Amino acid sequence: MDVNAQQNLDAFFQYMEVEKRASTLTLKSYQRDIKQLKTYCSKRQYQNWDLVQPSDIRNHIADRHRDGISSKSLQRELSAIRSFYNYLLKKHIVSSNPANHIRAPKQDRKLPKVLDVDQIFGILETSPDSPLEIRDLAMFELFYSSGLRLSELANLNSKDIDFTDHSLRVKYGKGGKQRELPIGSKAIAAIKKWLTYRTETTDDALFTSTKGQRLGQRSIQLRLDKWCKKIGLPEHVHPHMLRHSFASHLLESSQDIRAVQELLGHSNLSTTQIYTHLDFQHLADVYDKSHPRAKKTNHSK
Repeated sequence: MDVNAQQNLDAFFQYMEVEKRASTLTLKSYQRDIKQLKTYCSKRQYQNWDLVQPSDIRNHIADRHRDGISSKSLQRELSAIRSFYNYLLKKHIVSSNPANHIRAPKQDRKLPKVLDVDQIFGILETSPDSPLEIRDLAMFELFYSSGLRLSELANLNSKDIDFTDHSLRVKYGKGGKQRELPIGSKAIAAIKKWLTYRTETTDDALFTSTKGQRLGQRSIQLRLDKWCKKIGLPEHVHPHMLRHSFASHLLESSQDIRAVQELLGHSNLSTTQIYTHLDFQHLADVYDKSHPRAKKTNHSK
């Protein structure tokens, strides 16, 4: 590219540093990302930035994707290119932004890890040896019984539990949304048992430390990890796995995705649909292992 094109680039980075006050890390990312576009343009012997068309941006991103660059990184590169061209538009150096309507390839959604029913029973049916373990089991029962998020469980107060109706009210759900959830009889019994040991707190926290303070999210994570190690579960278990397991097991039994969406507090059905993929994967695994014509055999002579 010609000297003017490089000057435009240098001026943009100066603008980002001085006027936009971009961090050193952001600036380095922009420099690295736009350098990739410059290399693409140089290979095509483009002399200035105005020659770049939307098809060029699309081809450039496709090339990068074929090189193994992740969707998330490509989204960042496109953001840098758009910012650069918006700057060039502002300075009347180009007449349009070729990256405006270009999107990065969609990133594959990772299926959440879930525990099978036997593993869940192993976690919840082991007898506690102390008041703290009684508290912990009440938390784990509630995670699996009602599909709570970690933050939702940590924020629960004792008055949020209705022991008569076997329900609880989530006041601090994602996006500030409230919802009412059923609680299973096992979880109700575990909570009642814990409340006989719980120290009273000023904010009525349901799950508290030995000092009577509300138990934080990190502490809950550590207690679950410690419990699973104690009972010999080989897999690392985090609280969200109990929520995932709740959703997967419920959907597998009921096939009612709308009900599961409501229980999980998902705004969009597409978020809940990940569990249908999980359920299908389970069915596919069973099929592959069980169907006589599905088993992979070696036919080489």
